[in-house]
Amino acid sequence: MSNPTAAAPEPIPECPHCQKPMPLCICDSVTPVKNRLGLLILQHPQEQDRALGTARLLAQHFEDATVRVGLSWPSLSKALGRPIENASYWAVLYLGSARAADLEAEAEIVALNRKGEIADNQRALLGKLEGVVLLDGTWSQAKALWWRNPWMLKCQRVILNPKNPSRYGRLRKEPRKDGLSTIEAAATILAGLERRPDIGETLNASFERMLARYREVQTEMPELAPKPAVKDRRRGVRRSKRA
Repeated sequence: MSNPTAAAPEPIPECPHCQKPMPLCICDSVTPVKNRLGLLILQHPQEQDRALGTARLLAQHFEDATVRVGLSWPSLSKALGRPIENASYWAVLYLGSARAADLEAEAEIVALNRKGEIADNQRALLGKLEGVVLLDGTWSQAKALWWRNPWMLKCQRVILNPKNPSRYGRLRKEPRKDGLSTIEAAATILAGLERRPDIGETLNASFERMLARYREVQTEMPELAPKPAVKDRRRGVRRSKRA
């Protein structure tokens, strides 16, 4: 019989930067990266996977990176917190129902037109971009962010055609090959658009360290494990989330 007077366990301290429980924090190993493209991460407020989430860890790598939590913003400028003259110079990574394989896409980063088809002049569309918007949450959460922010239609929609599946592996099962964590999606799109493999290498290495740390502590601290996924909890980034 439990002792009603027993003291409740003390809460696990949280890192103020990545907002992960301290045993899972790898902030001391984050390598700064100078980025030409701006990065805006919109996180659904119900995305609460502190243990395996990557949005804030990703943002720490860059000076020009913003994380906003919410459902909708009046414009890209409001979401970003600074004036943006032309939203078409920003890309939104939103997979939706589009599959690169179904579109017979060969490139790893694919620009779509308003009909969800592969756009003409890929090199010109991707070459003019000044920033990238990532949606952090499950598939349904990413869809909600997409539909609640009509200004995203002014941006260039892109999807990914990754060469490899997510590094999450069995820790978080992805229903589609192109379902990546937020940090993996950023690694793919930023490295590709900036033509800098080092960005991808740095971000993916950080993600692998995070996963290794999680595996180390999950048996000792099961309370840090994410809640079991229900049928709809699929990452969209991904999400993205992954996403």
